[in-house]
Amino acid sequence: MTLQHPHAPLALRPMAKALLVVSLSLATFPAAAADYLVRDAAAYATAVRALAPGDTVVLADGVWRDVDLLFRGTGKIGQPIRLTAQTPGKVILSGQSQLRLAGAHLEVSNLVFRDGWAPGGEVISFRRSANEWADHSRVTGIVIDRYNKPDRQQSDHWVALYGQHNRFDHNQLVGKTNAGTTLVVVRNATSGLDNQHRIDHNWFGPRPNLGANGGETMRIGTSHDSQSDSRTVVENNWFEQCDGEVEIVSNKSGGNTYRGNVFQDSRGSLVLRHGHGNRVERNVFLGHGKAHTGGVRVINRNQTVRDNYFEGIAGDNFAAALSVMAGTHDAPLNRYEQIDHAVIERNSFIQVGTLLLGAGLDEERNAMPVNSRIAGNLFIGDGKRDLLRTQGDLSGITFAGNVQSPAVSAGFPGGVRAQSLTLQRAANGLLYPTTAVDAGAPRDLAPIARDQVGVDWYPKTLPATALDSGAVRQVAPGEDTLTAAVAASAPGDRLQLQRGRYTVSQVLAVDHPLSVLGPARGQASVQFSRPSLFEIGAGGSLRLARLDIDGALAPDAAGNAVIRVPPGSQAFNYTLLVDDSRVHGLTANKAFDVIATGKGSLAARIALSNVTVEDISGSVIAAAAETDDLGTYNAEQVDLLDSRFRRIGGPVLNLYRGGTDESTFGPALQVRGNQFEQVGVADDTSLRLHGVQFASIRNNRFDRSGRIRFSHRVGEPTLRMGDNPLTATAPLLSDTPVEALP
Repeated sequence: MTLQHPHAPLALRPMAKALLVVSLSLATFPAAAADYLVRDAAAYATAVRALAPGDTVVLADGVWRDVDLLFRGTGKIGQPIRLTAQTPGKVILSGQSQLRLAGAHLEVSNLVFRDGWAPGGEVISFRRSANEWADHSRVTGIVIDRYNKPDRQQSDHWVALYGQHNRFDHNQLVGKTNAGTTLVVVRNATSGLDNQHRIDHNWFGPRPNLGANGGETMRIGTSHDSQSDSRTVVENNWFEQCDGEVEIVSNKSGGNTYRGNVFQDSRGSLVLRHGHGNRVERNVFLGHGKAHTGGVRVINRNQTVRDNYFEGIAGDNFAAALSVMAGTHDAPLNRYEQIDHAVIERNSFIQVGTLLLGAGLDEERNAMPVNSRIAGNLFIGDGKRDLLRTQGDLSGITFAGNVQSPAVSAGFPGGVRAQSLTLQRAANGLLYPTTAVDAGAPRDLAPIARDQVGVDWYPKTLPATALDSGAVRQVAPGEDTLTAAVAASAPGDRLQLQRGRYTVSQVLAVDHPLSVLGPARGQASVQFSRPSLFEIGAGGSLRLARLDIDGALAPDAAGNAVIRVPPGSQAFNYTLLVDDSRVHGLTANKAFDVIATGKGSLAARIALSNVTVEDISGSVIAAAAETDDLGTYNAEQVDLLDSRFRRIGGPVLNLYRGGTDESTFGPALQVRGNQFEQVGVADDTSLRLHGVQFASIRNNRFDRSGRIRFSHRVGEPTLRMGDNPLTATAPLLSDTPVEALP
């Protein structure tokens, strides 16, 4: 049924495509507002021709596929023109759908975007074109759920705010995996620099690590327009597991306020990257000890960071709980401007890893903060390391009235007193000293509750299937029995192989989490006659355990690998585990790898534990496909544990991260308890580590093997080594100082 305005035309306008165009004008109509329920494109076109302030267009429940919603018109104060769903959450915009607003006093609510991706660069845009945008308009109760372009390197923004005085509130944005900022405020002289937007009560849900620049959850402005004020308010939002890159929020304009937000378990920091006179007040940062969780990074002039609470923040360097940067003299717009007149006061840093003063100090960034003040803060470390790390001259910062428990770090130049404190959790869920201390965050902080952000009719989850969470399926020995079992498997299944020989004549495609397990007693031997045994694609993860994998039947073909992640596969955030297994006989050509990761792929973790690898012509792990110096890489975490590598032609591991971009945290590497025997004979390299940010190499034995080559590209890479006896092995070659492990 369509509810029609009494003065609306009766004729339907033909539509060649599913293009929903809302053309709204202030014609003369009766004062009473009207609702129009539309079920298809024709009815929609009829209803929207003559809407007046106060009218509402209602989309009928169902899936609206491949629609371009242009919501255009002018309402009045107190009488916005509305577009909404018949039932919240029951209108699904899918396929190649998008929403654009243009005009004034418009309001959109209660729609869901999922099962597709925007055809252009924005899912929701507060403009129609460069010359037509929205002012005084609102988007509320919208869900964008994993609405990602299939190529994760293709960039888009989920929400783009243009114009002035717009509000984006009580929405849920979860699961963005492709490049591009989740929400941006786009500023220009045409649509307005003095934006005065309000972004509040939203749930910014999990965003996995992008492994490259461009994974911010929010950005306000750009370096080009950063010297003017946006005056946008970001308040009472939740940022949960927003791990896209080192900047969760990238502030690139002036006069903005970040107030009352909760950052939970999110890698990275709120970064005052460009712009002046911003305020960060009464926010709560909860890291729970998660690696790379950060707080606030301060740059530029007249920034204020006060009355915030930080707990369990484990990050360092640019993701420290507090990172005060060194800047550049006469900095161009895209670089780091010197800090001047910063105020950092009455904040609580509880059980945090690091405070870093003088972050990024180098030959270019050597302008230390001036005319700045750090006062009335409470500092308590996590006990794992000294809390304070300083670089450069701190004479431009005045310290006063700060308290550190139990003792003061040596690097503070006065203004911090020691006091042994006992903490107790208050009714607001935060820790405070049991004795009165005139320092730290105020006791009346009231962190916004998780159920008060987003919507209440759609779950705040990002569904995922874990390895080994599905059914156990028995697989008998034979020809292509494993092939059939993989093809019939469901996400999370465990394929339990029996004793015997398995021959595989096809490449086994892995597009969901899957485990292939050998018997507890006896041997399951797997031979394959294709260039690869497994190929991991989008959505795939793989665990292999208690297997004997023999490459004797594999053809002599370029690019051979037991486990291959093809370039362009869009395999992202996957896990690859190999345990208690033996891999051998990969000598069919000069570069037969065990694991080969292709360009554009990113593993969350690759781990070999108690594995024997023998007689391999290539590398055990080849993760060096990103050679264009853009700062991307193929594996976030690599672990080689308690394994044996014998007669390996190339390096056991070739791990590469190029470029000089500082937006990522990885790769990280752990090499522990392994034996290297005649490894790297082809190019005198047992481990080739280029641009790796953290490496721990300990308790390994190297016998007649190539060098360990560690080269520095960006950031402050850490190389820790200890108890690695060398027998007839060339020494380490590194351009980074080595930290000795006990």
